[in-house]
Amino acid sequence: MPLLVSEALVLHAFDYLESSRIVRLLTRDAGIRSTLAKGARKSQRRFGSGLDLFAQGTAFLHTKPGRELDTLSGFEDVRTRTALGEELERFTGAEAIAEISLAFGREGADTQLFDAVVHALEALETRSGAHAREATLAGAWQIVGALGFGPALAECAECDELLEREEVALFSHAAGGVLCSRCAGLTAGGRKLPAPARAAIAGWMTGDHVSDLGEADARAHQRLLREFLGFHLHDVNATGSRSLRALDMWERAGWSAA
Repeated sequence: MPLLVSEALVLHAFDYLESSRIVRLLTRDAGIRSTLAKGARKSQRRFGSGLDLFAQGTAFLHTKPGRELDTLSGFEDVRTRTALGEELERFTGAEAIAEISLAFGREGADTQLFDAVVHALEALETRSGAHAREATLAGAWQIVGALGFGPALAECAECDELLEREEVALFSHAAGGVLCSRCAGLTAGGRKLPAPARAAIAGWMTGDHVSDLGEADARAHQRLLREFLGFHLHDVNATGSRSLRALDMWERAGWSAA
């Protein structure tokens, strides 16, 4: 079986049979991969703490065309991220980041997505409370941009008319961003997006930090992100059967901690 060696992130893992684990990885060179780590629960030599959630290292994958599961034979040079589990806001945020990556990521090299997810998790490791929530929002929007469906925020998503910087605009999930007043009048549904909210999302997508995000604004941003991702998830999955449970949990955790 061909051997694939790639830098990888553990995004999800669960026990399989008596001694093995199934691990979902985001790899730099092959995108999302589902792998079988045989004997992982008994062998510390081959895997150690490498299969802990959010761990990053070098994965050794044996692949076979037409088979759903690769065989994970080793995971080396591991960097664990135990700090993500030390606080609820960090952990639920990291779970949301992982879920977005798994829901929208695909097989095939995607360096931009890999780097965006690594950057999001690294930012979360050092943030607490409301700052961790903002780091999750920033990371999620950067991942959306890396995936190629970032929303239009400066110009109308329908006619490309440039919007005034201080203009309140209608945000349409179906259109893929904000709409000018003329196009908004022809569109059913959507949310009004104040200028500061537009600027915040645009800043997050380019790596800028938004300071002093109020509780009400944070909740509104969480809701908008969930709705936007939910719309696009159902668009790529015609059955509409999948839901973003970790994203819902992150949103509820933030509210309960207020």
